[in-house]
This record gives sequence, structure tokens and C-alpha cells, in this order.
Amino acid sequence: MLKRFIAALQRLPERPRSVVAIVLYGAAASLVAVTFQVAINWIYWASFTYPSQVAPHAFPWISLAIITVVSIFSGWLLNQFCPDAAGSGIPQLKLAFWKDFGHTPRRLMWVKFLASALSIGGGHSLGREGPSVQLGGNVASTLAGLLGVAKQNKRAAAAAGAAAGLAAAFNAPLAAVAFVLEEILEDLNSRLLGPVLLASVIGAFVVHAWLGPQPAFDLPRISEPTWHAYALMPIVAGLAALAGVAFQRGALALRAYSRTWRRVPPMWRPLLAGWVTWALGMAIYSRTWHLGVFGLGYDDLSLALTQGLLWKLAIALLVAKLIATIACYGLGGSGGIFSPSLFFGGMCGIAVASFSGQFVALNESDRILLVVGGMSACLGGVVQAPVTAVLIIFEMTHQFALVPGLMIATLVSQLVARRCNRENFYEAVLIQDGHEMAHVVPPRDLRSWQNLPISAIAHFQPVIITSLDATYVAAIFEKSPYQRFPVAEHGNLDGILVRADFDRARAEQRAVRLLPAVTAKPSQTIRECQALLIESTCGLIVITDPGEGRPLAVVTLHDLLRAQAAISEREG
Repeated sequence: MLKRFIAALQRLPERPRSVVAIVLYGAAASLVAVTFQVAINWIYWASFTYPSQVAPHAFPWISLAIITVVSIFSGWLLNQFCPDAAGSGIPQLKLAFWKDFGHTPRRLMWVKFLASALSIGGGHSLGREGPSVQLGGNVASTLAGLLGVAKQNKRAAAAAGAAAGLAAAFNAPLAAVAFVLEEILEDLNSRLLGPVLLASVIGAFVVHAWLGPQPAFDLPRISEPTWHAYALMPIVAGLAALAGVAFQRGALALRAYSRTWRRVPPMWRPLLAGWVTWALGMAIYSRTWHLGVFGLGYDDLSLALTQGLLWKLAIALLVAKLIATIACYGLGGSGGIFSPSLFFGGMCGIAVASFSGQFVALNESDRILLVVGGMSACLGGVVQAPVTAVLIIFEMTHQFALVPGLMIATLVSQLVARRCNRENFYEAVLIQDGHEMAHVVPPRDLRSWQNLPISAIAHFQPVIITSLDATYVAAIFEKSPYQRFPVAEHGNLDGILVRADFDRARAEQRAVRLLPAVTAKPSQTIRECQALLIESTCGLIVITDPGEGRPLAVVTLHDLLRAQAAISEREG
């Protein structure tokens, strides 16, 4: 059946075939995202909401048992089967989009789905939106492979799936389009705008059909806010942006520090995060009966929007949720940062509104505007995507009267966040993992790319042969798939060893001859090195230290063509 469908699809003209494929990507990605959302909600209800209502005295021990089990199981899944499924998933998808043409491994889908659904539903203070984006991109990329799309042509599928997944997660198709263009493609004029837009619309249709057209937060219809709210908005936005800055710095610092641990293997670190979350959550629950520290926290966020909270309670929830989320993300949990960021900002907004209400007259519309303004400010400050921050709150509330205040909040948050952090959260994660953004996302035009230093596309962890001993070289060959290797027996570059030449020399029992190496300095431009690469007899340039002559990196013809193809696709 599948083969017949694929054959029929292949017989269609190129344009209709592409449209049908995008519809399939969007439908598959959004179905997975909606199923993921339902799974989280059901697990959370069974693990926290229901036990807290029917057995409040036993609830602390029930919740401790649940969060312990899901933490151990998710840690085992992540470390045993797919470490790339840890974290938000958006940095990993962005890396796959640009480095691997949108191709992601198939096992990512089930590992990410199970680990994230269990973690978030089981109480970890993380969000569902990042995993929904990664799941959507992975499902669409996998489906593209089943439909016969070559690996190097999967970018459109990955982008479309990501947009559909986010549209389904938030019921916000416009924000999904803006986010994919702003964050993953980094180009609002991308040629993939059409596929992303179509898939996002499909995602909205699917979530409407399954869960209904209601917004994520059901607010009463508000009137025009007063000038008091607009006067307080810069304060709310500044505090919310600072909360986002604190989260980013704290999570990344803990993430880096935990990687130096030797006594606590990675598998057990989510358990530590779970216990931290449980301790903080129980401290709040035992005094207030609020569960906002656990899971998404949307129940308390909705309460802040519809009824309000006391400012002391809002600050307590903010601090506890912030620490719990830093622990969950920094210790290798599987989940996103959208929902926690919205929670941080919302608590900043309601705290300011509740405290200020003692001194100035604030009506219901003012309070709601300050809460959603804080939500938009914190999210925008963390991801540094201002268009997404405004659109996503508007679509989550369906209240146009909020838009002017949201724009003020986003403007202030961008000023604060960009002053405090050079990169947004996702870029900072990639940099911490050893990726340079200039190596990940290419410039938007060929000329700018050609003027980049050759180090921008070089591979800085080459396999270097330091001895021509036959046994040593054979061991290197067994571990490495490459055909050509720089040789540096005494530190300086001696030449290039070709695998086939070594095998012939060994069979003939003679000394192997090295090919002369073509070298370049790290500062030389790609334009200069293109000619050198073509002239090279082995299709390899070695980047050497200008002073000592040590080999630092290599660039192959494949690296050059891959990078140039990415530029051509972006220009097209």
C-alpha cells in the first residue's frame, strides 16, 4: 500500500508533489505533537492533580515515588538510546537543519516522546513546546526519507515539521511560522516560507479538530487597559527579562559544571533534578496548596490571569520554579523552556500588579495586561525572537487589546536581555557544546561567505598520525573511516598519508610515500583556499599553526561543497 502511494506520488509533477508532501509532513508532525500534549496532560493528571485531590495527606510520598521513577526511566532512555534527545530539542534540530540537511535519526522520535512525556507529566519543571518542535522536525524528516527524498533535500521537511509541531503545541500557527523563520532559518525572507506556512496551517487544523479551537489561556474579554498598566509595563518587562537572564545563566552554568562530575553518571542526574523539583514543589504545596512548580505550571499561570495571586505567593512560585527549571535543564532533563519562561514572566507580572494595586487603581484589564506582558517579555528575552514573543501571546489569548502592551514589553525585554547576554539561549547551548555559530548557520550571500576565514568550515578535530609504525597506523585505520590523514611525527606537518598507498606499501613490504600537503593559515579566506583545494592532489587542505606549523584542522572538497550548497539554498 505504501509503495503504491509513493509510486503514485512520484508520478505527480514536481510542484503538486511538493505540496502533497508538505501537507503530509504537517499532518504527521502535528498529530505527533497533539498526541504528545495529550500524553503529558494525562500523566500529570494521574500523577499530581488527582492524587492531590483525593489523598492530600499521602500526596507528598506518592509524588516523590512518581518523580523518582520517571526520572530514573527517562535518564536511562536518554543515555542508553539517544543522548541528543535531552534538553529542549530546538538547538539540536537547528544543528541538524544546517549541518545534516535536516536529517535526524529515527530513534530520536520514540526516545524524545517517551522521555519528555514522562519527565514533564511526571513533574519535571520543563515545557512541551521545544520537544514538540524537535518531534515535528524528526517525524517530517523521517517521512521524507520514506517518500524517497534524498538526505540532502530534507531541510524543507524538517522546517515544515517544526512549524507544524509548534503550531499544534501552542495552537498558534502565526507564531510557529515566525519562530521557525527567526530562530531555525534565521531569515524572515527564506524560500522555505511557503512550506513552513502551509505546514503550520495544517498543524492548526489538526489541533482544532482534536482539541478544539480554544486558546491556550481562556481569558475574559478585556477592555482597554488604563495608563497605569502601561506605566508599570517597563518595570514588569525589565524584571521578567532579568528572570530570563538568570535562568539562562544558571541553567548553562549548571549544565557545564555537571559535565565535570565523575561520581554521578549522566543517567542519574535527572533524578537529582527531580528530587530538587519535588523538594521545592512540596515546600510551596504544603503552605499554599499550589502545584505550579511541577510540570508546565499552567494551572497557576491561568489562575494568575483569571483571578490573580497575592504578590508574596507569586514571588515564592517564581523563585521555586526558577530554581527547579535550572536544575531540570542543567542536569540533562528532556523538555523545553517556553512554558517555564512564560511562567517566570507571568509571576513577575502578577507580583508587580498585586503589589502596585495597593497604591494605584488597577482594574482587571490592567492586571491581565501586566501578566501577559511579563510572559512575552521573559520568553522574548530568553529566545531573543521579538516577533514570536508578541505573536505567541496574542494567539494564546485571542485578545487584540493586549498587543500595544506586548510590544512595549518586548521592546524593553530585548534591550535588557541583549545587554546581559550576547546570544539567545539556543545559540548559547550550541556554543557550549563546541559549535561556532559561523560554522553552523551560513551567511545569506555567496560573496560574504567567500570572504569568511577558511577556519569557518574547517574540521578542528582531525585524526592526525604521529607515527608511521605499521601496527599504530593499522589501529588508526580500523577506528577511522577516512581515506587521507595528516602526518606529524615530530609535531610539524610532514605530509598526507593515503589509506590505499599505505596498504600497497605494506603488501609490498616497502616504506610508504607521503603526498605533499597543501596548507593554509586559519585567517586565509575561503575564496583564497578554493584554488588551493582544487590544486591539491589529495583533495585536502591542512590548516596549520602560523608560528609552529602544527596541523590544526582539515578542509576537504566535501566540506567546501556542503557549505556552498547551503549558501545556494539560502539564496534561492
